Amino acid sequence: MKMVPLIELAAVIRSKNAGPYELTIDILFKHEQDYLFLKEMRFFTKELFAQLYGIQTDQIINLVYFDPAAAVKCTMVRPVVSGSPGDTDIYGAQQHTPLLGLKIPWRKDDLTGDPDLQRVAGAR
Repeated sequence: MKMVPLIELAAVIRSKNAGPYELTIDILFKHEQDYLFLKEMRFFTKELFAQLYGIQTDQIINLVYFDPAAAVKCTMVRPVVSGSPGDTDIYGAQQHTPLLGLKIPWRKDDLTGDPDLQRVAGAR
């Protein structure tokens, strides 16, 4: 199976505080069929996020596949309380970077009609 960068399939990849003790990661997909494909195979798991962020799975509070927005949402314990000494990102807005290099499985049979994805898939 081909692998493509998540950034090619997602319209939005962001992080933000979910209060001073928690961080939320949102991934919103450009095309619903890509989201549904990854949801069906349960690609995004607590284990995957724990590995990407170097934390234990018990620090992942919630992982939700949200169909109305074709989105995946992961909430985890913040490593440092927002605004406390040692916090380098008070708003949690820079914490999505581990996802930017993530490659995900690509459905060979469908390029969703997106010319950028056709280019990326053809280059692999």
